[in-house]
Amino acid sequence: MLLQVVTGLHKFTVMKPLKALFLLHFFLIISITGIAQKKTYDIVSYNPPKDWTEQQGSGNVSYSRIDGASWAQIAIYQHRQSVGDIQTDFDKDWNELVAPGRNISGMEKTKPQTADGWTVMSGSGIWQYNGANVASVLTVYSNNQVCVAVLCNSTAMPYMKIYQSLIGSLDLDASTISESSEVENNITTSESGSTSSANASHGIEGIWADNLLETSGYSNNVPMYSGGYFRKEYTFKKDGTYFYSFKNWSVYSTSILYGYESGIWTVSNNTLTLTPKEGKKGEWKKAAEPASGVVLLKWSPWFWKK
Repeated sequence: MLLQVVTGLHKFTVMKPLKALFLLHFFLIISITGIAQKKTYDIVSYNPPKDWTEQQGSGNVSYSRIDGASWAQIAIYQHRQSVGDIQTDFDKDWNELVAPGRNISGMEKTKPQTADGWTVMSGSGIWQYNGANVASVLTVYSNNQVCVAVLCNSTAMPYMKIYQSLIGSLDLDASTISESSEVENNITTSESGSTSSANASHGIEGIWADNLLETSGYSNNVPMYSGGYFRKEYTFKKDGTYFYSFKNWSVYSTSILYGYESGIWTVSNNTLTLTPKEGKKGEWKKAAEPASGVVLLKWSPWFWKK
């Protein structure tokens, strides 16, 4: 079954800068089943945009393209635990993926629509980057157990059409995580943001994470959140492998730091042993392109493999 959502977003002139007051009528389609040959990331299968640069990030896969002064980036994020409400899931992803450090105008949302157990909701907004208008379109899918976010940042209409095509090709398959969903649902969060999970076998399998929200100080003993965050996460799988990732996103820093590590974990008595196999870390930082004057985010990696 196809679920079709019609939403009013922002209109673009072809390969020209965005103008904030234009309107784009945009169709987002979720396909629960499909037969086309596609790429798979996490629980999402999709048709990747042709001739775009692919980048495996910490908890996401992204595709980017630059054409002169116009550019776009599309990112598919790894599934996370749903709070059981699409509105709350969407707001959480918007506040973490889109809003930090940006003055967003013209915010619009669609009404949630549901088919075959999945609910989809999207939203858009305009913000300024190096003097140019950028449109962010966030689409969130939830089955009330897990949710997936897809984000597009774009400066021109043709890129939005490509995003539309990618959204229309999506297949979501949560059956691959059905065994671990109960573990994820047992995650508890403390006031400081730390989380942990338990498994009946030896208390390790699942997700262990720490998430610290950045503040700019206190007012009347109430923290004033800046929108930045610092997250560390271990995923211990039943096959004895683990995946560690971190991301430091401070609104006061010119760089976004993140990386990952994978390897093997074992438990003997009360001792957990981690044997790293490979990893990668780096930073996104602003750098001016002399020819176009466009400020871009550039990736500076450090990779190791045992």
